[in-house]
Amino acid sequence: MNLTDKHTIWQSIKSHIAVFDGALSLIMFLILSVGIVTLYSAGIDFPGRVEDQLRNILVAFVIMWVAANIPPQTLMRFAIPVYALGVSLLIAVAVFGIVKKGSRRWINIGMVIQPSEIMKIAMPLMLAWYFQKREGMINWRDYLVAALLLVLPVGLIIRQPDLGTGTLVLAAGFYVIFLAGLSWRILIGLAVAVGASLPILWSVLHDYQRQRVMMLIDPTSDPLGKGFHIIQSTIAVGSGGIFGKGWLKGTQAHLEFIPERTTDFIFAVFSEEFGLIGNGVLLFLYILLIGRGMMIAVNAPTMFTRLLAGAITLIFFTYAFVNMGMVSGILPVVGVPLPLMSYGGTALVTLGLGAGILMSIQRHRKLIQT
Repeated sequence: MNLTDKHTIWQSIKSHIAVFDGALSLIMFLILSVGIVTLYSAGIDFPGRVEDQLRNILVAFVIMWVAANIPPQTLMRFAIPVYALGVSLLIAVAVFGIVKKGSRRWINIGMVIQPSEIMKIAMPLMLAWYFQKREGMINWRDYLVAALLLVLPVGLIIRQPDLGTGTLVLAAGFYVIFLAGLSWRILIGLAVAVGASLPILWSVLHDYQRQRVMMLIDPTSDPLGKGFHIIQSTIAVGSGGIFGKGWLKGTQAHLEFIPERTTDFIFAVFSEEFGLIGNGVLLFLYILLIGRGMMIAVNAPTMFTRLLAGAITLIFFTYAFVNMGMVSGILPVVGVPLPLMSYGGTALVTLGLGAGILMSIQRHRKLIQT
């Protein structure tokens, strides 16, 4: 191999690496590293969890790289087809989906998939496209149309029932509508309307969903049943103290008091072993992640890219806030994983796709000459 060939190979490698945003990639790498270390401890009784998660990370990495190479203009062209596909699959799930543990969330199309996951990206993509097309002409009717586009898939997801994913999709769509310029007067009106409709909303909740809310208020009313998750997770968080008990030394986790300790409740394991200081470091990393995403959104050249980048970034925030809130006992248990920390491939791939879109927006941004 001569020098020219080596130079060509090196340039090719550099061009492939260049699609990644350095700051965002570093922050994600640090959180993923913390996640693997914590998962090793949490899953010590589950052989193969770490290896499986490393494979999940590799798949998410490939998805992120592919997304980072797709220009935002191309993403716009996919907005309507992806949204339509997602809604169609949700309707198909409602008609002949696969039932597992009392929920109809999956469908077999040659492989078993959960279509609601598609909507976490398809929803902000569709609404960002819509507001881009209406730029300079946005009025209250457009917000109503956007709300209808949002309510349809959210209603289908909650009907499955899947309150956790429904909450994330609702949040993703709401962020786009809010960032598009929704006035505070309308927001206050919506808050009042939601407050007034709480009795109606309570009546349509499933029994297990009402029980989760009641357990949030008083988990000790059923300490060995519905309140077990919250009680044990809050004990783990509190018992870590300032410095934590040390890696692999968490008693709540290793004595199997924490349910779902490798997935939804991995933050309880981390808190017990690394304490308040560890939590502070992890929170700082998430703040950096969200800050970098918002910086990409602010510097985005078009309304579509600004709305999409802002919504995706706030999805990361919602994942972290809801998970830490439910593990700490200040929010109901809704089955939302801790981003880049919890074991599982679906959420990791979704977040990898979102991060790839952020990198694409940053990479393809236009330089405005002054």
